Amino acid sequence: MSLADHAHLSDFAAFVQASPSSYHASAEAARRLEAAGFTRLREHDAWPETPGRRFVVRDGAIIAWVQPESATATTPFRIVGAHTDSPSFKLKPNPDTGSLGWQQAGVEVYGGPLYNSWLDRDLEFAGRLVTRDGAVHLVRTGPVLRIPQLAIHLDRGVNDGLALDPQRHLHPIVGLTDPAGAPRRGDDILAALAGVAGVDADEVAGHDVLVADTAAPALLGFEEEFFASGRMDNLTSVHAGLAALIATAEALDSASSIAVLAAFDHEEVGSASTSGASGPFLDDVLTRITAGLGGDASDRARAFAGSWLLSSDAGHLVHPNYPERHDPANQPVANRGPLLKINAKQRYATDGVGTAEFARACEQAGVGFQTFVSNNAMPCGSTIGPLSATRLGIRTIDVGPGLLSMHSARELIGSRDPEALSLAAAAFFAPA
Repeated sequence: MSLADHAHLSDFAAFVQASPSSYHASAEAARRLEAAGFTRLREHDAWPETPGRRFVVRDGAIIAWVQPESATATTPFRIVGAHTDSPSFKLKPNPDTGSLGWQQAGVEVYGGPLYNSWLDRDLEFAGRLVTRDGAVHLVRTGPVLRIPQLAIHLDRGVNDGLALDPQRHLHPIVGLTDPAGAPRRGDDILAALAGVAGVDADEVAGHDVLVADTAAPALLGFEEEFFASGRMDNLTSVHAGLAALIATAEALDSASSIAVLAAFDHEEVGSASTSGASGPFLDDVLTRITAGLGGDASDRARAFAGSWLLSSDAGHLVHPNYPERHDPANQPVANRGPLLKINAKQRYATDGVGTAEFARACEQAGVGFQTFVSNNAMPCGSTIGPLSATRLGIRTIDVGPGLLSMHSARELIGSRDPEALSLAAAAFFAPA
């Protein structure tokens, strides 16, 4: 069988390939929502007060919702939260660098990538250019970059431990220079990006451009039990929530709650931005929905008291080569369903009430789930869950797809788990 024989997984693969940056991910989600009959709103416009299916984009983030016919100012929300960004490298200002005949790109580490996994891969630039008139132009180049590893003949001890200095060793090569040091192609990196985007290089006033792996997603295993791809942390959750919202939209038109998908940017660098989970984006949207229904601050608080947020972000499958890094009693494996993430220090927001609610959703969806808790001796990451719970006061559950090689340029998941997560999200949106 081929990837095309797996409908959900094939659609997920197409979503990942269309989303080399958070800006592309929000644009692709918007395209899919519009095709499914959702209406795009703009933040500076007045919003309709009538029932409907809508979404709004803020930079690399997107929020979509279904406002049912019966909604009032105190109708609760059911929110699936995720994030569109992934660990990578971001193009610096004045990015042209290099020596010894090589043209290189100056990049800055974005988030916490596994450095070694990015070596010797065919990479592309992807992101946005902003011209002097304020217009935003998405750009992606296809494979033009490589971070070459030093040959073993020149570092005989490399297999005893590879140490990579992010300032010295991670600037990718992008071209060649002439003897005078100028780029052989006759233009600099930003000018080349402008050419790809079809804009005048002199008109480019700003940029947010990252590096992405270009390798296509693929099924692995004798029984196709694995799926490998870049950016599954956290496009797996974005796609799962998006597919669930679209699939259940008709039922949600007459639901007793307002279903919301909130896909934030900048989670990998702390979420502290206008489009991150620590920012006001979700609060702004929920407040405007409540106000459009005639509600005030008291009504909003009443709506929030009955609301739920399902924060979905990648978690760790047990690693067979490093079992000592995992909790001995909670060891999730591939293809046994999404992870319910628990942490006593509230790095994850799940509590007993949330555990029961997620168990209900999974039972309704007909999928299993697994518990994840960190080894006591290992530090625990966090998600948008505690940030959103603290900001909004909405009951929150932390869940997510289980991965191996998290933050690698190419991660691994069980091939049945993306669809299981989406089915659970659909049951969360529309409880029976």
